[in-house]
Amino acid sequence: MGFEIAKESYAGSIKEISIGKGKKAVKVGGETSYPFYLFEGEMPNKPKVAMEIWDIKPEDWPESATAPFKDVLGDPAAWAKKCVKDYGADMIVLQLKSIDPNGNNAGPADAVATVKKVAAAIDVPLIIWGSANVEKDAEVFKKIAEDCQDLTLTMGPVEEKNHKTIGAAAMGYGHLVISSSPIDVNLAKQVNILLENLGMPMDRVLVDPTTGGLGYGLEYTYSVMERLRMAAMAQGDDKLQFPMVNNLGNEVWKSKEAKLTADEAPTLGDPERRGILMEAVGAVSYLMSGSDVLFMRHPEAVRMVRSFIDKLADGGKVDDIAGAKKLLAEAKIDYEKLAPKPDLTIKEEEKKAAPKKAAPKAAPKAAPKAAPKAAPKAAPAAPAAAPAAAAAPAAPAVDAAAAAKADAAAKVKAEMDAKAQAEADAKAKVEAAAKAKAEAEAKAKAEAEAQKKAEAEARAKRDEEENALRLKRAEEKAKLAASRKPTVKSTIKVTPAGEVLSGLDEILVNLARFHKRG
Repeated sequence: MGFEIAKESYAGSIKEISIGKGKKAVKVGGETSYPFYLFEGEMPNKPKVAMEIWDIKPEDWPESATAPFKDVLGDPAAWAKKCVKDYGADMIVLQLKSIDPNGNNAGPADAVATVKKVAAAIDVPLIIWGSANVEKDAEVFKKIAEDCQDLTLTMGPVEEKNHKTIGAAAMGYGHLVISSSPIDVNLAKQVNILLENLGMPMDRVLVDPTTGGLGYGLEYTYSVMERLRMAAMAQGDDKLQFPMVNNLGNEVWKSKEAKLTADEAPTLGDPERRGILMEAVGAVSYLMSGSDVLFMRHPEAVRMVRSFIDKLADGGKVDDIAGAKKLLAEAKIDYEKLAPKPDLTIKEEEKKAAPKKAAPKAAPKAAPKAAPKAAPKAAPAAPAAAPAAAAAPAAPAVDAAAAAKADAAAKVKAEMDAKAQAEADAKAKVEAAAKAKAEAEAKAKAEAEAQKKAEAEARAKRDEEENALRLKRAEEKAKLAASRKPTVKSTIKVTPAGEVLSGLDEILVNLARFHKRG
């Protein structure tokens, strides 16, 4: 029998949403299993990449991010066209940075003009992303929806505070919306419910869980996206069965780590490769948690991520994906100079030199043998002195060995004494703690018994007082009864009625009397 993979059964699926219209339309969603679990379900549409452009020239981008677009940064239409023609973007997301009230604070008319220029320059769906200022976004999106009703745009973020204005405009003019919530499952569901109650067709809704660029933000977003997808698939929650989008490029490239130069952070490596890989790694992480549309910036990160998607969906080795290609010069970093100097000292050599005890043992044996030979012959006394003199230099070795041995013994003894003292201290501490605990328990027990005794005495005293009061009241009642005069029964004679009425007749008579009937 062949090997069979254990498969999960799902209670729901993700809605298939069509972004754009006509030949420009791109379908996303439609999954019937967890991300890329093709052995359990279907994924009719691969995740898509929407390359971002700004409606103003960015001033705070690092050089590695501006290099691929340096000739078109001031022209949103040309920028969008380059992303589609040169880098194969599936969609374009236009970031309306100019309308930010804290920035240029451009008006709705300017935004509409930019949207129309960009839409005319490309043949792929266009997504409009606002400034995240709820009041300004509502004002601008309302105007865009009305003036661009023939384009079928996708607008976001739509939050709880502006869902009525933007939702009504999108619903009236045939656009799509991206509901947004601050990384929370319940809030994401709530915004979707509000849009549905408003009357927004739910086949024109996508979900933005809010995206973190790296580190803790990425981990938090990843976890929430997992929970959203699990609620939609495993629990069958139809209020969460929507494709998800991630505004990744904007979050990654505004982080401090992506902007640091080689001089500012040489240990982080080449700045260009660093930023590209940060964006690519973030994209792969969100793909694994269920992302259907990724907003990305750098063409190299886009290429690597799209290749990764194809390998996961169609099969193949990721070894075939080329690494990040640089456009800037290689950063000059002297890693050898930055590295700490190695410490090659081997301390164990001193310990190995001490245990040479063979030489000291040979010296004492040579001295006794020389003495018997010198006794019979007095004349050769001088030659006998030579061996003694030769043996004399061995004395320092004996002394050194003895000193080392004594030091070792003293060290062992000190360690044993310290250990014994530590054990004694620990034992004393345990005993003291046990004694304190026993005393505390005894004290608590005595207090509890004293309280119990006091309560019993109080209860007995209260019962005694109540009994005395009860007896006193009984005596007073008896005295009062004895002092009362006996009642005399009435002597009035009662004669029977001439006609005894039944209960029903008596009721009728009374009704007639009260209502003055004849």
